[in-house]
Amino acid sequence: MNTALPSQRYTGVAIALHWLLALMITGAFAVGLYMVDLPFSPQRLKLYNWHKWAGVLILTLSAARLLWRLTHRPPADLPMPAWQARAAHAAHIALYVLFFAVPLSGWAYSSAAGFPIVLFGVLPLPDFVPVSRELADAVKPFHGWLAKGLAAIVVLHVAGALKHHFIDRDGLLMRMQPGRT
Repeated sequence: MNTALPSQRYTGVAIALHWLLALMITGAFAVGLYMVDLPFSPQRLKLYNWHKWAGVLILTLSAARLLWRLTHRPPADLPMPAWQARAAHAAHIALYVLFFAVPLSGWAYSSAAGFPIVLFGVLPLPDFVPVSRELADAVKPFHGWLAKGLAAIVVLHVAGALKHHFIDRDGLLMRMQPGRT
């Protein structure tokens, strides 16, 4: 198996943002799936607040990641069939779009439902949209659909990375590995 040379690796900041977002998105998705079926309780309210806080942090880190990506050239693409390169680029674009769409739709739903976001219980964020039960009912399913779409693309992204690692053995996964090669 090839190992990635330093010139073929992403920067340390890009790697850190990648894995931090991966953990936060996975955690927010898991909490989101769990909390929606809970009966009304202090535990449910606490989980909703954690979910909202995670969404705000994901949105902020996604902006930082996009700015980093726009100002720092990634390593060159590895040789692969054209259809795989196109699929990988399309998946990355979809991931970036959903990194923003999922938390923004959640913020819109929360605002429309009349439940403002108070980050860490101390910093009130402005309402993203006006309070409106009709708007909340319209936005709520979109947040879930977008989150499930993000989860599906993440699964495909992970499957592609594992295919490159275990089948192609081309060193692609090593480019995003934390630590040194």
